[in-house]
Amino acid sequence: AQWAPSADVSETDKEFVVHAELPGVAKEDIKVAVEHGMLTISGERRVEKEDKGRKFHRVETFRGSFSRSFGLPDSVDVDAIFADTKDGV
Repeated sequence: AQWAPSADVSETDKEFVVHAELPGVAKEDIKVAVEHGMLTISGERRVEKEDKGRKFHRVETFRGSFSRSFGLPDSVDVDAIFADTKDGV
């Protein structure tokens, strides 16, 4: 299965905001790009080091690469786009 993190997109009279839930993803493993009117957030949630003393009965956390893309309105100032991370969001 491929992982697609949840995202909320909102708008005020001054800006569009995208909150993507990326718990467990290191900041350096996230890429934000804008090309051809699309904002793309991509990266990878890495597999934790193997613990030979642990036996898993259920694993529900997705690992691996992800990518989410969002169309931008023509009115967006591409030069004003920025990204920040806090608590996995």
